[in-house]
Amino acid sequence: MVHAVSRRFFLSALGATALQSATADAAGLVQSLRPQVRPTVSGTKAAMPAADALLTQSGVSGQIIYAVADARTGQILEARDIAGGLPPASVTKSVTAIYALETLGPAYRFHTRILAVGTVSGGVVNGDLVLAGGGDPTLDTDGLADMARQLKDAGIREVRGQFLVYGGALPFESEIDSDQPDYAGYNPTISGLNLNFNRVHFEWRRGGQGYALTMDARSENYRPDVTMAKISVAKRDLPVFTYKDLGSADGWTVASGALGNGGARWLPVRKPELYAGEVLQTFARSQGIALPAPKVTRTAPRGSVVAQRSSAPLQEVIRDCLKYSTNLTAEVVGLTASMKRSGQVSSLRASARLMTAWAQARLGMKGCQFVDHSGLGDKSRVTASTLAQAYSGVIHKGLLPQLMKSVVIPDAKGKPIPTSILNVHAKTGTLNFASGLGGYIRTAKGRDLTFAIFSADLPKRASLTENQKERPPGGQAWNRRARDLQKALIRRWGSVYDG
Repeated sequence: MVHAVSRRFFLSALGATALQSATADAAGLVQSLRPQVRPTVSGTKAAMPAADALLTQSGVSGQIIYAVADARTGQILEARDIAGGLPPASVTKSVTAIYALETLGPAYRFHTRILAVGTVSGGVVNGDLVLAGGGDPTLDTDGLADMARQLKDAGIREVRGQFLVYGGALPFESEIDSDQPDYAGYNPTISGLNLNFNRVHFEWRRGGQGYALTMDARSENYRPDVTMAKISVAKRDLPVFTYKDLGSADGWTVASGALGNGGARWLPVRKPELYAGEVLQTFARSQGIALPAPKVTRTAPRGSVVAQRSSAPLQEVIRDCLKYSTNLTAEVVGLTASMKRSGQVSSLRASARLMTAWAQARLGMKGCQFVDHSGLGDKSRVTASTLAQAYSGVIHKGLLPQLMKSVVIPDAKGKPIPTSILNVHAKTGTLNFASGLGGYIRTAKGRDLTFAIFSADLPKRASLTENQKERPPGGQAWNRRARDLQKALIRRWGSVYDG
């Protein structure tokens, strides 16, 4: 039975005073402004609390930095910062978005091609057939089904040579961040050939003789089973998952004590080229085309294009990336931008260094440091003031904020503030005991502001064991308090700096 899976589900399952220089310790924090009397949403007068008072009331442990700036001039209106900054988490994706859009242009598209290496005569490829990735982070199972139909429409019915899969258009990374759990679907492998965000869908149901397990490449309309990702149940409570490279397949085990009666989750794919190749082989078979088992090639293929799938324009790809915070998309567009700028990059870390240098020179983000393009690595650092000022320059170029998602801000009683009074577009960011929000505010009187807010309890984050990282004790409550603080600061700024 085929279950329709919405794209939202698929993407979801799967951040008037001059700024003073901050010092290395907490004493270098920039002082907040005093409370000011402003109209509230209902039109009555009320004292807006000082930002420091909001911090004290929040109960957020660790360090907190923030900045709000005039979007037209870039002037910092209010800030609290520390030298070196804090981890931006997924707010990093907003910087990656600017980097990619400026480098590649909003109309840029990724292309995935099937090439015939050799002559094609009478529907027979007298040579190899190659599935060649162009880095497309949005390629899904439906896309490969369409490419199989294109093969049939081209009259191809037989391949005399090998069926090769090529992902060398981008540097290969086995995972985005080694400090994250290796079974986390948000920490996949990166390649030039990516399918379904390099995740496989694992589903289990208890039966009379144990568990029925499936691994499939589901998308909107299809859910073909795959054999290159294998899983078995082990009698244990912890660890929940283990991984082993089986050569031609990913080998997983799952703890019986974690399964219950049934459920499903996404697991990362560590062999993305073979994953895409097996799925295309399945769809080609359904079109009457027998392909050999896929083999990985590291040599860039040359041949005639017999099928092609192109992504949406980069602007749309990035809009989805910011909305659903897809890590693979951010890494791929960042790597592709770095390749365009330098001609070649050796690794994700090298690409992140290029973006760091660009952000410092182009956006004025002095002292920033990025270790990836998604924010998954917690060694990245930005200050709130430099990011708020960077946003103020970008708004005039038309790159942001229209690509950021709308953020609803509640009033003090929890009722959503109408966008006519406080309109916020921003990127969120969340790691264990690290939270960020950065973006744009339009006040009731039409004033445009830019802002960034970061909180992190790094000692608490560092103390987590491997088995605590997916659901850290106290982590959910800490992140809720951090998000409540972000909304309280935005309410303050929308009132104090309206006009």
